[in-house]
Amino acid sequence: MALIIGVESTAHTFGVGIVKDGKIMANKRDMYTTESGGIIPVDSAKHHRELSAKIYSEAVSEAGINEDEIDAIAFSQGPGLPPCLLEGLKFAKSLSKRLGKPLVPVNHCVAHLEIGGVTGAKDAVLLYCSGANTQVISYASGKYRVFGETLDTGVGNFIDTFARYAGIGFPGGPKIEKFALKGKSYVELPYAVKGMDVSFSGILTNLRQKLEKGDYSIEDLSFSLQETVFAMLVETAERALAHIGKDELVLGGGVACNLRLQEMAEKMCEERGAKSFCPERSLLVDNGAMIAYLGEIMFTSGIKFSGDDAQKLDIKPRERTDEVEVKWK
Repeated sequence: MALIIGVESTAHTFGVGIVKDGKIMANKRDMYTTESGGIIPVDSAKHHRELSAKIYSEAVSEAGINEDEIDAIAFSQGPGLPPCLLEGLKFAKSLSKRLGKPLVPVNHCVAHLEIGGVTGAKDAVLLYCSGANTQVISYASGKYRVFGETLDTGVGNFIDTFARYAGIGFPGGPKIEKFALKGKSYVELPYAVKGMDVSFSGILTNLRQKLEKGDYSIEDLSFSLQETVFAMLVETAERALAHIGKDELVLGGGVACNLRLQEMAEKMCEERGAKSFCPERSLLVDNGAMIAYLGEIMFTSGIKFSGDDAQKLDIKPRERTDEVEVKWK
């Protein structure tokens, strides 16, 4: 086994995690936020650049390790926002060169999948709900296969855009969740499940129209948004469980922090005799620990890049989950 540093920088969060022998020793992060509007990639990248050394130092201190104990540096290679990914890559390369340690390029989405292993799940379907990504995934025949996904935007970005229309800033998810708890009436919204896929653009347009008319409270709209959209996600996850014949569901991604989504997933699994798993909140949001966790698995299986090969590595902003060749299983 090994001691691995993990660097996460795909979007709004810069994180550094440290994992040794499958145990998380540190997981430090800082998130770019705004008072109004959404994420601005160049500003988020600047945030990463300015805080990277501080977050790294805090992680090393929290883990109580010396730099000479580090075996490799794993980093998020993609998918993500190019300016943000580049800052993580530059930091990882600099660290690799200074310490003389190899790099391990990690797919961000697959890291969200693999960290589900800390829950005890063995062979699960993953309902992956984050800002830019919404997919139902499971491992089959050498790759993580996508059995259903969004046809337009990720569920997190959809929620953040609604929050921006409502003037409540970024990130919108936690604020919408709080508003939803105060909602008293369900407002009918479009329900857009198409086979195994989902779509959010029509729902967003409908919500914006309702906001502009002012006939409904933000609390009722937030409640209705969650009830509708989470039902769509859980329906596609249940269909995947039935189709593949598996009995474990793992939630992943920042939107999975939402307690109502967790509750709906648990109820669905209970009704069909399956088990629902959900990592702790710090491992659902974007974080360096999940990058280090998968990085260690990949490193011990022989996946690493040293010297000139390490310095030649580049980002992969559009790499899909099902494009990753899973050589470590």
